[in-house]
Amino acid sequence: MKPISVTNDIIPIAEFKSGISRWFKDLQKSGHPLIITQNGKPAGVLLSPDDYDELVYKKSFLDSVARGIADAESGKTYSADEIRATLAARRSNG
Repeated sequence: MKPISVTNDIIPIAEFKSGISRWFKDLQKSGHPLIITQNGKPAGVLLSPDDYDELVYKKSFLDSVARGIADAESGKTYSADEIRATLAARRSNG
């Protein structure tokens, strides 16, 4: 995802509504997310589908890493021998 340009990528909702088609075309060309404001405060962000997918993937990955770290810190770990034994048992019961 490209960085946000404060000058070009922050617009009021009224301006967005009056030229929605243009803003979607600009998003596709520039790759910059668009911040839409309402009453001078951020109200929404318009992203390309690829940027959205990338954010969701990264969030999922980071959540998985955090769960793994939490498990390790709380002692919820297995030795390599325990994992091998569990896998061998599953294969034999298969």
